[in-house]
Amino acid sequence: TFMLCFVVLNVAVASKKQPNQYYGLAIGFVIIAGSHGAGAISGGCFNPAVALGVDLASVGIGFGWCIPYMLVEIIGATVAVALFKVVRPEEFGLETTPASALVSEFLGTFMLVLTVGLNVLNTSPAGAFSIAASLMCMIYALGDVSGAHFNPAVTLAIFASGRCSDLTPSKMFKYMASQAAGGMSAGMVYSFMQHHEVFELEPGQGFELHAALIAEAIFTFVLCYVVLCVAVSARTSNPTFFGLAIGACVTIGGNAIGAISGGSLNPAVSLGISWANLLAGGKFAEAIFWTAAEFMGAAAAAMVFERTHAVDFVKKSENIPLSA
Repeated sequence: TFMLCFVVLNVAVASKKQPNQYYGLAIGFVIIAGSHGAGAISGGCFNPAVALGVDLASVGIGFGWCIPYMLVEIIGATVAVALFKVVRPEEFGLETTPASALVSEFLGTFMLVLTVGLNVLNTSPAGAFSIAASLMCMIYALGDVSGAHFNPAVTLAIFASGRCSDLTPSKMFKYMASQAAGGMSAGMVYSFMQHHEVFELEPGQGFELHAALIAEAIFTFVLCYVVLCVAVSARTSNPTFFGLAIGACVTIGGNAIGAISGGSLNPAVSLGISWANLLAGGKFAEAIFWTAAEFMGAAAAAMVFERTHAVDFVKKSENIPLSA
């Protein structure tokens, strides 16, 4: 419910985002993200009207669960309003600070990793689609706040591309720290929600470590390259479908290499999974290998992008923003 209300506020209420052509897409896909992620736990109402309607429809076999559901949904909505004010202080006549962007990166990464963990632990049949939906919604919600990287590999690729003058080395590391914190926090939350159940970051059954790392590098390259093309390039950026294109990379990667490496494609996801596993007495070292492979993919994407999009430098004085 928090995510639904937060996305609504950012894509349909925030004055800076108006008008846009993707608000309905972003709002609708929150349901896809949440229903597959949390549906096995709560049923995935995310709406007091839905909770009440379902409870009334089954009044013959019992009634009452709608009351606590409605209460927590209202709490989720309240938190969404509070954090909307944090990431968009200008909407309330306040001055924007660098903290807004860091909170944005934390929130987007947190929701992404939480969706990953819940889908995996609940063996969702549409996990990759749900995770991609989560990423896409948060990109549309926060793209103009922080650039909506939500991924240290993406941050590295954008920095290495040299197209974003305001992404300094200091800012890059602050972004990465916020993303790592978001991922690790989400790992603890999904473990708590699942009665401290966790899972390991490891090669799929029948696959060796090198195969998993090659898979991660290749599909992180795909993700980072698409980000650079649709959200950074002055010539090929797409102000409407950038979120959908980036999210689709997660659907593709998750289905293509999920059985090989897990399809993390994101050091923050790798860290979040391994951190939760470590707290439960498991291993953490795999996160280092996965992160290294993902950073290699990001660096390769930046190098290829430099060649394929050299046309961006025709107008050298043009200042390219962090994201579309």
